[in-house]
Amino acid sequence: MGRKFKGSVGCLPCRGSAFIPTILDNRDNLIQMRGIYLWGGIGVEQLDTAQAQALAKTIADIGTPSFEASLDAWLGLTYKIDNVTMMAFFDDRRPEVYYSHAKDKRVFEKLNSEYVRGVYLLDPAYALHTESAEEGLYRLHDIAPDQFQRNEYYATYYRRTTLIDEVIYFVRPSPGVSVTVCVGRDASSGRKFSAHMFDRLRNGAPIVLALASRHWENLRSEKPQDVPQVVEILRERVKQDKGIALSPRQSEIAFLILQGHSSVSIGLLLGISPQTVKVIRKQLYRKCEISSQAELFSLLTPFLLGM
Repeated sequence: MGRKFKGSVGCLPCRGSAFIPTILDNRDNLIQMRGIYLWGGIGVEQLDTAQAQALAKTIADIGTPSFEASLDAWLGLTYKIDNVTMMAFFDDRRPEVYYSHAKDKRVFEKLNSEYVRGVYLLDPAYALHTESAEEGLYRLHDIAPDQFQRNEYYATYYRRTTLIDEVIYFVRPSPGVSVTVCVGRDASSGRKFSAHMFDRLRNGAPIVLALASRHWENLRSEKPQDVPQVVEILRERVKQDKGIALSPRQSEIAFLILQGHSSVSIGLLLGISPQTVKVIRKQLYRKCEISSQAELFSLLTPFLLGM
């Protein structure tokens, strides 16, 4: 089970450009410049003095506790964003949130109480980590499952954040570790990123990715041997606590439903027909004595929060 995330969603590599180490290794010179240019592979953009100074400070703060706030300040000056969050995903433990800031407090209201405790398992951003996606820039609606906005996770959790658009800078600084710098639009502005603004965000991607890789390069994950997959853990806990003996395939499909995949999408991922998916889904609902996705979400979410 898995998807391949590639450049079709606007992915840009952060390594291999001679410009990036030049920027990072000449931070003092940047402070004296009245403007610098960002090259993102599709165009050139000039930063004004304030933006250049903010970028220089961000570079100077790499490896210090001030880095996240400095990066947020530069992003805020350079792009019209409503919120930003910086976190890491690990193979051996729950995510760690290093920074979050939003104009609307609802955006991150449940970040620590629900998201970090287990809801992250349903997040498309986490799928980038589990599927070993290429480093780059991703837009949420490009990588989300086909029924993401119709699923119960979206209705119960994501909609409450008031997020209406999200762009993800994704890097893998070390084995078993990935870092996301997510910038978004929410109810405070009430509008999605325009095509022009997304192009600007993409122009700056090599810089953001290089900064993130350098700052979080010492993060480590020590994954124990033979760690059970999420689906298997979910199956075991449902059987233990509810007395419901789901088959491995039923558990797999249940988890994909929670993530927001349709029968067609699930069939493509598992290599079976959509009709077979529908049959297994009916068997799953019958075994759980439920009749809707909302009931499935209510049944299984407590187990996700306990992982």
